[in-house]
Amino acid sequence: MLCSHARVDAHKVRTGYLATSDWPRLTAAAGKLSEAPIFIDDTPAISVMELRARARRLKSHHDIKLIILDYMQLMRGSSMNMESRQQEISEISRSLKALARELNVPVIAISQLSRAVESRTDHRPQLSDLRESGAIEQDADVVVLILREEYYNPSPDNQGIAEAIIAKQRNGPVGSLKLAFIKEYTRFDNLSRIE
Repeated sequence: MLCSHARVDAHKVRTGYLATSDWPRLTAAAGKLSEAPIFIDDTPAISVMELRARARRLKSHHDIKLIILDYMQLMRGSSMNMESRQQEISEISRSLKALARELNVPVIAISQLSRAVESRTDHRPQLSDLRESGAIEQDADVVVLILREEYYNPSPDNQGIAEAIIAKQRNGPVGSLKLAFIKEYTRFDNLSRIE
């Protein structure tokens, strides 16, 4: 988040090879982000119930406006008696939908895709590729899938370009749009700004 906001190469930050000109941008971005109402909870394998309790507390004390979960498959369901991981992901998906309604806050839940994408010649993700559950597709109001053609077929024509595929939108049209992907900053941007 810091590198994306500051537009500083994330690899340089991780390795410590920063240019003198990077520091003012990092400092300014850190200042802005430190004052932003962002709460990060990196509890490993958090359960649905724990997430709900923490989200309710944050809503009550700080009136949070958005919950982002990175990523669904790292969560665990509320019961250890699930017959399959697919059932557990289904429960997580339904619980996130209920949480969004209860708190009246959008929930963005990132999900892994299955390996089926790798076997297709065009590598274009589909709703059926959402990993471990059809419930994700069913419960979501909006599903956006990301395709970076350069990952599979690097060429000058597709370098730095990503496609956001709106595969499901409960109250609107589906379709796709091209975005700029700036790998060094781990950032998506408006393609027209880059061209």
